[in-house]
Amino acid sequence: MKFRQILTHWRTSSWQVRQKFDRPTLVAIEQAIAVSEKLHRGELRFVIEGRLSLRQLFREVTSRQRALQLFEKVGAGETAEHSGILIYVLLAERKVEIVADSGITAKVPQAEWDALCQRMTGAFAAGRYRDGALDGINGATALLVMHFPATKNNPNELDDAPLIL
Repeated sequence: MKFRQILTHWRTSSWQVRQKFDRPTLVAIEQAIAVSEKLHRGELRFVIEGRLSLRQLFREVTSRQRALQLFEKVGAGETAEHSGILIYVLLAERKVEIVADSGITAKVPQAEWDALCQRMTGAFAAGRYRDGALDGINGATALLVMHFPATKNNPNELDDAPLIL
């Protein structure tokens, strides 16, 4: 663990999270997920975390490890077709992680999700948080429509509203 990393996390406040992901942006994310999930059988969950705790930093938890923890915590691993997808944003480190359940990973390689994470990270670095989030959802939608198209039975198993931790 590095002092600079601790300082970066410490300086990232909940106010900054709310500034970058304001109410209209959160509503747009929720609406984009709702529209997206009508087109495929995947279940998207969007989670934004401002910073990691000191305990997590001392344990050297990475953004990927945290995303994997949250994948289970938010129920993305409990969908009927194993079609859950977590889009995780760690604002302090400007990192995006996408974790897909086994039903999705059998059809969509991780490299596709990693490329989508890079696009989102680029938009966030330029201060375009709304655009980056919506681009991420649209990119996930395109992949899921191709590999996991909707059927008649397409229940909404996860909350569409983004979660801020």
